[in-house]
Amino acid sequence: MSNLSELRELNKNNEREKIVIKTSVIGIITNIFLAAFKAGIGLLSNSIAIVLDAVNNISDAGSSIITIVGTKLAGKAPDKKHPFGHGRIEYLSAMMIAVIILYAGTTSLIESVKQIIKPETPDYNPTSLIIIAVAVVVKIVLGAYVKKVGEKVKSDSLVNSGADATLDAVISFSTLVAAVIFMVFNLALEAYLGAVIALIIIKSGIEMLRGTISQLLGEQNDLELARTIKKTVMGFKNVLGVYDLILNNYGPNRWNGSLHIEVPDTLSVVELDQLLREISVKVVKEHRVLLTAIGVYSVNTKDEHVIKMQKKLKEVALKQEYIRQVHGFYLLEAEKQMRFDLVVSFDVENRLASFKKAVAEIQKVFPDYQLQAVMDADFTEE
Repeated sequence: MSNLSELRELNKNNEREKIVIKTSVIGIITNIFLAAFKAGIGLLSNSIAIVLDAVNNISDAGSSIITIVGTKLAGKAPDKKHPFGHGRIEYLSAMMIAVIILYAGTTSLIESVKQIIKPETPDYNPTSLIIIAVAVVVKIVLGAYVKKVGEKVKSDSLVNSGADATLDAVISFSTLVAAVIFMVFNLALEAYLGAVIALIIIKSGIEMLRGTISQLLGEQNDLELARTIKKTVMGFKNVLGVYDLILNNYGPNRWNGSLHIEVPDTLSVVELDQLLREISVKVVKEHRVLLTAIGVYSVNTKDEHVIKMQKKLKEVALKQEYIRQVHGFYLLEAEKQMRFDLVVSFDVENRLASFKKAVAEIQKVFPDYQLQAVMDADFTEE
């Protein structure tokens, strides 16, 4: 089963890699042609905005090259040093694209300011404006296409490139408007427009950079994926609860995870082993998530005294404002010990204080018992 799932994963990744590379090549070719046309027009018409727009197209082509290289490197098979694969390289390539966009915006701003200080009169002609208009349409189509493919195959690099291409279309359209204004009213807005364009590019670069850094630091679990996994696991007979689901992302579509389940204390070791194997197989098949560990909480189903105490403890705990769950309950009557986990919400400013308060309230209800409580967290909390 393990070999079969790995083969399916590899085939899907190869298909995804081909799509990303094909889309990036289309972007490279398109941007090179647009850059050449715009650079020629910008130099002939003495337009700083058009020249900067051409430079931006070159940076877009470079971004597509980075996307290809990053995708190829991310597709490398796991090795001894990187047993979970190299998928996160795609996040690094997305970060590099964001840095390039940020650099392009900064240099454009500097050039625009120079033009504001020492202005030069542009010289437009109808042919150049037509070419710019065509470029606007091309970039709109290219941006929509690249972004759509990026979202489909979950490639942040492609999504960033697509968003950047759409932004380029807006920029080119603004340049076109400035040209028309100059031709009709003899009012040169080139340098000022270039400064506005540069600020928009810088803002876009910062937002992209922030997003990729957040992914590298480790974001919250994919909530929809977490919900469907829990639903799948809860569908098994003898699973009474699913807790502590943690998903670790190692690149687009590459997830490992772990969770705890509550099961009746009547299950034999053989039955429990079979249940864990079936859960692991189904989660891999349906969600493409490898569960590296499944912890087990035994739920008392035979002793009415223990069942009543567990119910009472949950009632007391869940009355506390920031306690979201109680699980892992176990009672050692002879030793007068209670063990349980309290899930404390991330919404409270001081989680530890909230946890201690809840434990204190529980202790009041069960003064004769030693409490062994663990502060837990729900990594899928909304």
